[in-house]
Amino acid sequence: MPSVKLKVALGLSVSAAALLLASGALAQESATAAVAPEGSFQVAQLSPPRTASDVVGQVVVTARRRTETLQSVPIAATVVGADALERQGVNTIQQLTALTPSAQVLSTNPRNTAITIRGLGASYGLANDGLEQGVGVYVDQVYNSRPASATFDFIDIERVEVLRGPQGTLFGKNTTAGALNITTRDPSFRPEVQAEMSYGNYNFLQAKASVSGPLAGDKLAGRISIVGTRRDGLVRNPVVGHEQLDTKNIALRGSLIWKPSDKLTGRFYIDFSRQEPECCTQLFVVAAPTLKPLNQQFAALAAGRGYVPVSTDPYNRLAETDGKIKADQTQQGVSAIFDYDFGPVTLTSVTAAREWVWQPANDRDYTPLDIIRQSANPSQQYQYSQELRLSSNGARTLDWQVGLFAFDQNVKTKGVTEYGKDASYWLFPAANVTAALLDGYKVFNTSSIDTKSYAAFGQATWSVTDKFKVTPGLRYTYEKKDAYYNATTAGGLATTDAALITRRLGIARPQFYTADISGGSLSGQLALAYQLTPDVNAYATYARGEKSGGINMAGIPTDAAGNPALNSAVVRPEKATTYEIGLKTQWFERRLTANLAAYYTTVRDFQANVVDSGPGALRGYLANIEKVTVKGVELDFATRPIMGVTTYAAVSWTDGEYSSFKNGPCPIERIGTATVACDLSGRELPGVSRWAGSAGAEYRHDASFGSLEGQIYASIDAAFRSPYYSDASTSIYTRLPESLVFNLRTGFKSSGNWDASFWVKNLFDEKYLQFVTIQTGNSGLVIGTPGDQRTVGVTLRARY
Repeated sequence: MPSVKLKVALGLSVSAAALLLASGALAQESATAAVAPEGSFQVAQLSPPRTASDVVGQVVVTARRRTETLQSVPIAATVVGADALERQGVNTIQQLTALTPSAQVLSTNPRNTAITIRGLGASYGLANDGLEQGVGVYVDQVYNSRPASATFDFIDIERVEVLRGPQGTLFGKNTTAGALNITTRDPSFRPEVQAEMSYGNYNFLQAKASVSGPLAGDKLAGRISIVGTRRDGLVRNPVVGHEQLDTKNIALRGSLIWKPSDKLTGRFYIDFSRQEPECCTQLFVVAAPTLKPLNQQFAALAAGRGYVPVSTDPYNRLAETDGKIKADQTQQGVSAIFDYDFGPVTLTSVTAAREWVWQPANDRDYTPLDIIRQSANPSQQYQYSQELRLSSNGARTLDWQVGLFAFDQNVKTKGVTEYGKDASYWLFPAANVTAALLDGYKVFNTSSIDTKSYAAFGQATWSVTDKFKVTPGLRYTYEKKDAYYNATTAGGLATTDAALITRRLGIARPQFYTADISGGSLSGQLALAYQLTPDVNAYATYARGEKSGGINMAGIPTDAAGNPALNSAVVRPEKATTYEIGLKTQWFERRLTANLAAYYTTVRDFQANVVDSGPGALRGYLANIEKVTVKGVELDFATRPIMGVTTYAAVSWTDGEYSSFKNGPCPIERIGTATVACDLSGRELPGVSRWAGSAGAEYRHDASFGSLEGQIYASIDAAFRSPYYSDASTSIYTRLPESLVFNLRTGFKSSGNWDASFWVKNLFDEKYLQFVTIQTGNSGLVIGTPGDQRTVGVTLRARY
């Protein structure tokens, strides 16, 4: 198998050769450049939406809630269109990050999904119902508050816009890190049918179908789409005797477009998604040394129970959990968008209601030992939102947009954790505590949090001259959250021994508290843009965003008497300030695009998992740390088809650190017999690769086989990430190594609207870890999940 260095060299050679071929032909091609073929492939601006209003070599986006070209908008963004998603075989947000190196999706299971942009956006490695996300997910202009909503299969996507940096002016919910703005295909007034079938190894099978057409002349049209995906598990569990980490998904989407007049347009959406995977188990990665005595570390503890891991190499893909593993979830929603054109202005209304249901089961010790018998936190979330916007029409000296936004959400969770006969031995290794103390000990937790958010916002673009534009924006947000948390216990040893009771309460204790938080905040931006030439635009932006305050919904520390320390229940808002400069350029009749952005971001009151070392200590809870700093540079490069070759490349350099974090969780190698906080100031921010990049090239050529005419094509792409920490403690044993993954695709597209392709993902069977975590109890065991191995398959696609 080729070495990493060889694969890096190969990737660079392929990309350099393709880019050299493209650039070498630019001069001669530019003289005869015409309209780009439909579906031209790019990354800085991939696959423009296929509308009559498209500008040659440009991409139309709605990043500022109006139709604009990407090159003219003073926002760092990556746009991936429908054709690019199809050609790359991108079906989820996780796969999309291979094309957008500044974005990262890290997920131990759908509920524990962290979406970050430029290293910011989530409290890494921690799911808590009381926290908001710093990266907003919008589907057809509707804010989806749960990060799990981004884990479903794509269906009928027109384009995905990845907006980098605070989006605190126009988007419905204030965000500090960026936004994923997803737009689905509109219904068509001309009948159309699309179908797709993919089959690959591990019994991968995915089927997609979409039907669209008029329902009432030119007044009403509809579209209905469905996607189903299944795949066998990628790891084998000899303890339970079958594979795990499989895929079982289905999603449906319906939409209507209603045009009763030239002035009024209504769009209506309904969707349903269901996932039922046997997920998410983790595998042995390493037994890390700690500062505890040797007889309290993993090797001795395992030997004391006669336990020998089935494998110490995660790439053998052998799991050994003995309990139920599932990550079932359902998501559904309805929404309606109305646009009324008054002539000088357009009024837009966006109304939506959504529901998310989470039904998990976990064996959280990830061994065949009976330490944690079950752990599950089923949740149910409802949200309602209403947005009104009034926008000026046409191009004026002053273009503007104002709006109001209201959001109402409730999240209820009712969970249970049960400890087993090996829990006392494993969690109290120095105390020789009777196994009965924790055997059957259950902790039931019930929580509920209500969130109400209201905002007024506005943004204007003042064309000072034909070349110089100033764009100020302002937003005022008022939020109120009310919550309660209740934990009760049952089972275990019936005892009056105070020492034993204290030990058991150190694992989990009854606790009840209520909390609320409310207040208003001001955020906004100021962007300056100057058009140096018709195809070269420079901009500078100051942006201030805020991630709303939260409430701890997983327990809080206690005082000396064992009562909840209520001052720890509330988490203050994060405040992010970003300075950014950028250059957007196009050359040779817009056949070559190169965009550059550099930024510096500081986050005050960063929401993180801290450690309490007081009486009745809790292992960790949410709180604010003083400061986090992130700075970086991003470059996007793309060419439109030149001599049949299309290329793209994107690279990001990101430097993130805990500027001040004095009471952080200790790295596993610094944990001794007592749980104490560690000063992590100056350490790297977890989940952030210093270097990340992607590159690819595609070649297309007209071909005929007898009476069959069309195009043959072949493409190769690669995604690279340098090492990063996979745990908030920044332990050296949770630092993931670099990864370089290649994908290959080749096929034939007929002039008769069908397409057949053969694809290989992870061409060189790169061995890499998606994430790792530390086992509860700090024995030193580090577990994780490897990335997908090499997969191959075929896809057949037809359109009529």
